[in-house]
Amino acid sequence: MLFTAPLVMLGLLTLVLVRETIRGNIAPDAQDHWPWRLEVLDMEALGSLLAVAVGAVLARAQYARTVRPYLGWRGSWTKGHLRGNSQAWTVGVLNGGQHIATLESYDCRVVLAGRDGRAASRWTDISVAVTELAGAGLVVAEDFQLVELGPGFPLVGTSSYETLLVGAFSKKFVERVDALYVRMRVTDVVGDSHERTGDCMKGARANTHAPLD
Repeated sequence: MLFTAPLVMLGLLTLVLVRETIRGNIAPDAQDHWPWRLEVLDMEALGSLLAVAVGAVLARAQYARTVRPYLGWRGSWTKGHLRGNSQAWTVGVLNGGQHIATLESYDCRVVLAGRDGRAASRWTDISVAVTELAGAGLVVAEDFQLVELGPGFPLVGTSSYETLLVGAFSKKFVERVDALYVRMRVTDVVGDSHERTGDCMKGARANTHAPLD
C-alpha cells in the first residue's frame, strides 16, 4: 500500500490532466456532448493535487533509498566452528545500512560436485538441505554447520564489518559441494522487500583464501 497507492494516485491524476487538456482544446459545441460534458476537476484543483502526488512519490522514494538495507557477504578460513577445532570456510552476512531489516524468508539450494547446476536441488529450508548433504556423506558439526534463521529475525544495521554467521564448512565439504546458495528476503522499515542471494562456496577455493594447516 505504501508503495503502490501513491503511484496509482499519480497515474490517475495524470490521466485526468490529459483528459482535461484535450477537453479544453476541442470545439465549444463538442463539449456539450458525452463524455466531454463531464468535468472531473477544474484545472486549478487538479494542478494542486498533481503537485501533492508528485511530491509524495518523490519524498517516499528518497526516504526509501535512505533507509534501505545493504546486505553483504564475507567468507574466510577460521577455526572454532567445527568439531576438533579444524579449519573451516566461515561465511557471514551483514546489513551495511543504517536501519534494521526484518527477515521474511531464508532458504538455500545445494549443488553437489559433478552435478549440472540445472539439475541441482530446488530452493528448500535448512533442514531439507542438511538431509541432502548428509545423504552425500557429509556430517553435521564435523563437515559443516548451517545456521537456521526464521521469519521476523532482525538484521541490525551496522557501520562496522561484524557479520552474522551463515555457516561453516570443512575442506571436505568444499571439495564435495560446488555451490551452496543462500537466499534471504528482508523487509525494511518502510515496508519494501529486498532479496539477496549469495554462494557460500564463492572464494573458498581461491589461492588467496587458502586454509592454513
